[in-house]
Amino acid sequence: MDFTPPKIKINIAIVGGGICGLALAAGLCKKPHLDVHVYEGVAEHKDVGAGLALHMNAIKAMSLIGPEVRQAYFDKAMSMGESEDQEMVTEVILAQGPHTGELVAELGRAKGRKSVSRADLLAGLLDLIPKDCISFSKKLVGIREDDSDKKVHLEFHDGSSATADCLLAADGIHSTARSYLLGSTHPATEPKNHDKWQVYRTLVTTEEAKKHINEKWTRTVPILLGSRGHVNCIPLSKGTRLSAGVAVRGAGLLLVDGKPQPLDPALYADYSEDARRIVNMVARDTSASWSVGDHDHAPYYTKGRVAIMGDAAHASLPFAGNGAAQALEDAAVLDHLFGRVKDASKIEAALRAYDEVRRPRSQAVGDLARKFGRVYAYAEEDKLHEDPDRMKAFFAEAAAFTNNADLKRQNDDAMELLERAIRG
Repeated sequence: MDFTPPKIKINIAIVGGGICGLALAAGLCKKPHLDVHVYEGVAEHKDVGAGLALHMNAIKAMSLIGPEVRQAYFDKAMSMGESEDQEMVTEVILAQGPHTGELVAELGRAKGRKSVSRADLLAGLLDLIPKDCISFSKKLVGIREDDSDKKVHLEFHDGSSATADCLLAADGIHSTARSYLLGSTHPATEPKNHDKWQVYRTLVTTEEAKKHINEKWTRTVPILLGSRGHVNCIPLSKGTRLSAGVAVRGAGLLLVDGKPQPLDPALYADYSEDARRIVNMVARDTSASWSVGDHDHAPYYTKGRVAIMGDAAHASLPFAGNGAAQALEDAAVLDHLFGRVKDASKIEAALRAYDEVRRPRSQAVGDLARKFGRVYAYAEEDKLHEDPDRMKAFFAEAAAFTNNADLKRQNDDAMELLERAIRG
């Protein structure tokens, strides 16, 4: 008779069913020693946000989690080029001033690069997760770690609760888990908008957009720069819709009835024709607008058996186009580490390794996104916009830092830290 005791799986709760949480769950659900459940606060995902044109580091991170994660992105997205072998970029172009029309950056270079709406990507990732491994309408409101049972106890808005060996929280910029880790009064807990950014945005059909703007910008991702706001477009839903916007630094200071003032196309008279036409189109309907925010640096991303990731850990301004990529890098590292964690006693060491590897890089990217915004707005102290060559050098160095990172090395560095901790 076999008296070998049954192996007990490690129970992992993922709070937040956004890009980070679902990508991580897709990886962890494949590991037989883990029991994974995702708790998402909303009843269903809404089609919000400006859309995504993921950079090379994001694509590499998805590949590390699993080829099916990468494929989910490619299946839902629209190609930015004519072939999968064509390298595509986001073009950054000066739209105001003496150097109007000059190309100063090509960001996110990658073969087969595609754009996708957030909702479409989430739908693709959701298909990778067993239906009984995710619960919707479970907004996290309370966390308690119990030393007596070494468990993390979760409380949800609907009065229900759950227990897990580990909590990996991707519950967004207004994260309950971040508040739990840092404390509600910590200066880095709440999101910030130091430069009072407002993004005026519209969503239109591609056919409607072609009536108003250069047809080229319905197929590619431009960023057109100027001092009164940078203009951009991104194609969505297999090229059937277009998200277009104007991001204005300081607009949050100029309130009308408690809201940012309306977008005034007259202020853009000295912008390039392409930029003016996009601004005019956006001004027709700004109902998809929002005020952006990011986080000041958290001193740590983990405590005990609780860790934060994605926007909960390091929400960044959208201007470097790397927020989702950093969330996917988090997921790749955690997926790699938990492949090794087959005993609950190793969880805390794994989370410390994740924190040590991911916090410096993700926070540096957050700083870079703030810098991008100021450069886009011609508001940087060193007046880069007056010297396109210096501007090109800045963007080239920044793009290399985000896009060309050795993510396999990052995973290996985290695993080396974990192995060292296990060996004592």
